[in-house]
Amino acid sequence: MSCDFLVWHPEKRVNSKEAQNLYLRLCESDVSGVSAHPGVDAFYAELTAKHPEIDTIPEERIDDHDYCPWSCALDHSPAHVILSCVWPKANYVGALVAELARKHGLALYDPQSDQVTYADGTSSRGEAPSRTALWILLVFAVVFAAMLAYSGFLSTGRVAVVMYLFAVLCGLLAVACLKQALKK
Repeated sequence: MSCDFLVWHPEKRVNSKEAQNLYLRLCESDVSGVSAHPGVDAFYAELTAKHPEIDTIPEERIDDHDYCPWSCALDHSPAHVILSCVWPKANYVGALVAELARKHGLALYDPQSDQVTYADGTSSRGEAPSRTALWILLVFAVVFAAMLAYSGFLSTGRVAVVMYLFAVLCGLLAVACLKQALKK
């Protein structure tokens, strides 16, 4: 059993499902979804300088997973690298691959967690909400802020203070949504 990773240079951002489909196609030797990028070769060179390919190591070091954590040969082209490591080294290899992918401007897909991580550190898990969702949330935040402010106006004492505080929080949420929606 192994832990697998895909590294490539995406032409555009993809969601987890698209990355999974790409990974499965690449596993079947269909490289039509990727294009060559110098970062891939640089990634591969740096990775194999640190941990050589399994078929190049001496027989006496075959079980030395600190030297070679791979469970099989790396699937490498100028456009992608698929690597499989032994499970005891999965956390180490995952961190190393993420660091090198980021360094070389590449994306990393982890099929175990179904997550894509990009060179800028963003990932497909917890993707940002769409612009439409932000506008809808903005409208609701403004409506709730107005309702809470009006309730605070009608109330007295501590209840009024609490209503005004919640109105301010809703207003801040509305401002944050507006800023994000305008960025997209």
